[in-house]
Amino acid sequence: MKKLINDPDDVVDEMLEGMVAAYPDQLRRLPDTQVLVRDDAPVDGKVGVVSGGGSGHEPTHGGYIGDGMLDGAAAGDVFSSPTADEFEELIAACDGGEGVLAVIKNYEGDVMNFETAIEMVEMEGVEVAQVVVDDDVAVEDSLYTSGRRGVCGTIFVHKAAGAKAAEGGDLEEVQRVAQKVVDNVGTMGMALTSCVTPEKGEPTFDLGAEEIELGIGIHGEPGTERTDVMDADAVTEELTESVLEDLDLDEGQEVATIVNGMGGTPLMELFVVNDRLQELLADHGLKVWDTWVGDYMTSLDMAGCSITVCAVDDELKELLSAPADTPGLTVQ
Repeated sequence: MKKLINDPDDVVDEMLEGMVAAYPDQLRRLPDTQVLVRDDAPVDGKVGVVSGGGSGHEPTHGGYIGDGMLDGAAAGDVFSSPTADEFEELIAACDGGEGVLAVIKNYEGDVMNFETAIEMVEMEGVEVAQVVVDDDVAVEDSLYTSGRRGVCGTIFVHKAAGAKAAEGGDLEEVQRVAQKVVDNVGTMGMALTSCVTPEKGEPTFDLGAEEIELGIGIHGEPGTERTDVMDADAVTEELTESVLEDLDLDEGQEVATIVNGMGGTPLMELFVVNDRLQELLADHGLKVWDTWVGDYMTSLDMAGCSITVCAVDDELKELLSAPADTPGLTVQ
C-alpha cells in the first residue's frame, strides 16, 4: 500500500512536529513526550480539559486543542494507548489550579493508563475528575474494551466540557456537562474497506470486494454484521435505526448529529448519507438542531462512516454552539 510516510517508527513523532509547525500559535509539544498542549497552558483559574489515545484517528485528539475545547492531548502510537507517564505529564501541564477533567474513551489501555496517571498526579495535589465515553451502540464488548466502545460522540463531550470550562465552570460543573453528553449520545459506524496501518502496510482485516461491515470499531474491531454491499440509504437506515433504538428518544426531542468520515470517504458520500439521515430523523418526529458532516474521528484511511445522534437541551445547545478555535474545529 502506498503511503506518505518515511520510517513507520517515526510517523507519530513527525506528525506531531508537523502539527506544531502548522499551528505554532495554538500548540506546543512537551519535550521528550508525545503530548501536545495549548500554547498558553496551563491557563490560570480555568479547569483544564484533557484527552488522548492512540494515533490514527486524526483530527482526534490533538486537533481539538485550543480555546473552547481541550487544553491538551496525549498521542499514543498508532491504535495504541499513551503510557501512564505521558498522561501524567499531560494532566500536570494543563492544571491551572482549578483541577483537570480527563475525557477517556472506553478502551482498556486508555482507561487503565489514565487512571494510573490520575493516581500519580493526585498524590502531587492535583484535583482530577473523569468521564468515560462509551457511545458505540453496536458492540457491548470488543478486543479493546469491557463494555461499549468510545467513538465519535467523544467530540461532543470535548466541545461541551471545553465550553463549560472556558466560561468559568468549576471542576464539578465541567464533569457534569461532560457526563450529560455521555448519557445522551449514541454512535454506530460501518466500513467499506479495511484501514492500513503504517507498520503493517497492508489491510488489517479482510473484507471482500462485495462486502461491507456494520458496527465496525475505529481500530478495525469486528462489527455486528458482515453483509453484501448496500446502497447509501440502506446503510444510513441500518446505522440510524440502531442508534435511535438505543437512545429511545421522545417525539419532538431536539438532537445534534454528526455524519463522520472514517478517513477515506469523500465528502460527497457523507452528504448523501446526511440527506437520508435528516429524512429518517424527521420520520421519527425528532427536531434536528445542528448537523456536522466531515472527518472528526477517523480510522486512518478506512472507507466508511459513522452516525452520531445526541439529544440536546438548552444547556447543551449553548455549550455546543459556544466559540471554539482549534485546528480541527472552529465555531464562531
